[in-house]
Amino acid sequence: MMKNIANFLFEVGMLKKTPRTGYQFLGSGDESVAAHSFRTAVIGYVLATADPAADTQKVVLMCLFHDLPEARTGDHNYVNKRYVQVSEDKAASDLVKGLGFGDELLQLVREFNEAQTIEARLSKDADQLDLILELKGQKDLGNPYAGEWLSYAVKRLMSAGAKQLAGEILETDSTDWWFEKRTDWWVNGPENHSDT
Repeated sequence: MMKNIANFLFEVGMLKKTPRTGYQFLGSGDESVAAHSFRTAVIGYVLATADPAADTQKVVLMCLFHDLPEARTGDHNYVNKRYVQVSEDKAASDLVKGLGFGDELLQLVREFNEAQTIEARLSKDADQLDLILELKGQKDLGNPYAGEWLSYAVKRLMSAGAKQLAGEILETDSTDWWFEKRTDWWVNGPENHSDT
């Protein structure tokens, strides 16, 4: 059993090396599947805590594991999916074989893909919101295609909370969280600045 877990954890590590492939078409940016899954899980937590009908833990786990099959299949963007059929379910089934918790992981991936439960819909929204955040950052850096892609990603959102958050993301400069433009800190340094 421990051997199967060790192999599983090595395989999960492949997601750190697996690039999200849409960026090659966007022309800027890059990200691993693991990095995407991490922020998706954080976004899922935020969305689920705002919805009393949702099981927050289930949403977080679904977000964390939704792209687990990509350790075997790689990431396939919207252009790839026009031509390549990927058996995500087979990849997920094979990946969790021999794990005591394998059935739970497989069910989370399947539920995510079916998008029938509130948790799955919130997880799907978290997945899109991560993309929206990435695209907004690229748009702020001057990529004109990112703005076009944003409109499609926003249309995929299902929940009112996700749509509201997307609206705020689109109105917020991606550097606002750290670049306080209305202070003299950037001129005078931390010792001599006044908050204005």
